[in-house]
Amino acid sequence: MLSDATKDLLLLLSVPGLYCLLVLGGRRLKRQQGVRLGWLYHLFALSLAVYVPALILGLQWPFLNHLQAAVLVLGAMFLIALVDRYVWEVYFRDRHRVDVPKFLTEVARLGILVVAAFLVLMVCYDKTIKELLIAPGILAVVIGLAMQDLIGNIIAGMAIQVGKPFVQGDWLLVNERYAQVIEINWRGTRLVTNDDISIEIPHREMAGKTIINLNRPTKLHAMRLSIGLDYTAPPTRVKEVLLHASANAKGIAPEPKPKVYLKNFGESSIEYEIKFWLPDQALYYEVCDAIRTNIWYGLHRHGIKIPFPIRTVQIERPGRSKEQEVQTAARHILRQQPLFKALTDVQLDALLPRGQVAHFGVGEKLIEQGDEGDSMFILVNGEASVTVRRNGHQTHVASLKSGDCFGEMSLLTGERRSATVQANRDCEVVEIRKSVLAASLKEHPELLATLSELLAHRQMATEDLVAAHSQPGAALAAKETEYQTNFLRKLKTFFEM
Repeated sequence: MLSDATKDLLLLLSVPGLYCLLVLGGRRLKRQQGVRLGWLYHLFALSLAVYVPALILGLQWPFLNHLQAAVLVLGAMFLIALVDRYVWEVYFRDRHRVDVPKFLTEVARLGILVVAAFLVLMVCYDKTIKELLIAPGILAVVIGLAMQDLIGNIIAGMAIQVGKPFVQGDWLLVNERYAQVIEINWRGTRLVTNDDISIEIPHREMAGKTIINLNRPTKLHAMRLSIGLDYTAPPTRVKEVLLHASANAKGIAPEPKPKVYLKNFGESSIEYEIKFWLPDQALYYEVCDAIRTNIWYGLHRHGIKIPFPIRTVQIERPGRSKEQEVQTAARHILRQQPLFKALTDVQLDALLPRGQVAHFGVGEKLIEQGDEGDSMFILVNGEASVTVRRNGHQTHVASLKSGDCFGEMSLLTGERRSATVQANRDCEVVEIRKSVLAASLKEHPELLATLSELLAHRQMATEDLVAAHSQPGAALAAKETEYQTNFLRKLKTFFEM
């Protein structure tokens, strides 16, 4: 039985020698075999050089289990370096000419580390399989939620590797962008666009997309360009020019030859579509530039124009509105009416802008017999018929045309409508309501006498009293004065003056 002092001496003598042997062996693997070893290997060699003699000598160190755990973890890293070199590179790449996806190598590394972690817990810390697999409930839930995206990406990545819809170097159309696959790792697919912009899409998202692979079944694939040209250019001639320009563009595939289609008749141009084949999507921008450049020169030589975009611009200048024009016409019409001849231009100008311009379609009733009303109408445009209902029958009594007025008595006295007026054509009218005329009468109260006089004269004309020469002049004057007084009273009552 060796003493503790002897054991310590043997340990001190054996550790440097064993460490040097391990370092020399690692240097040979690195230089001659190409195994990638770094500073972690030195930690592995040192921990192994200490652990093996201590284990053989039976030293009872309290931290020996921690040292054993370090040997297992660092040994797993050393094993990963050996697998990377001898399995993925020597066996698959050099011997069988197979490029193993980075995703598989990373999954293998992760598997080795997981196994090493289980060994550390079981061997070094006396944890059983049951204790390792059945963790406390809350911790298991937290870890599961935290790793669901990770596990989902790994599973989706495995599905992509099995199905192989794309491999490193393929050009894809993803999210309406063209990009080349540069790496497939354990989490996602890394791509780069023609603008050297890197995009990384997680495997779960990638597996759920419709992927267009421009390298399948071959790298040769078709692309399209559109151009709008003048309507006056014959399509046959245009197609010849576009075909010649496309076929002579630098970088385009010579076979199949380009094709040109008349795509659509646009608003300002005829749209043509050029279909051409690319040997490599990386040349897309250069080829498109060459085609467009050739097209410009070809069209210029043949006198075919590329039309400018057409836009309709509406310019509105301050001027008389339609409503103002209608009111101006109504003012001229109203000036011809006997009832309103007494109004000055200033009074008419104050009255008409307050009137309401209205439109009635064919067959619509402007007013209806028997309805209450307090307005009159000036027919500016259109035609209408006047009918009266008598004994249950409608009788046509008059026709109205542009320039006529109707409804004056209802405006001035509030009497019910005495007839029905219906539009024979689209009618444009100005309606003057009681409130509008009342405002003018309050501003000019002297108009009440003038209007009552005119109403009395119209009433007498209706009753043919003016034409009755058999009556003495004094009687006619008295009758007219009576009518005028009655109308003046009605006007004041109706307009509350």
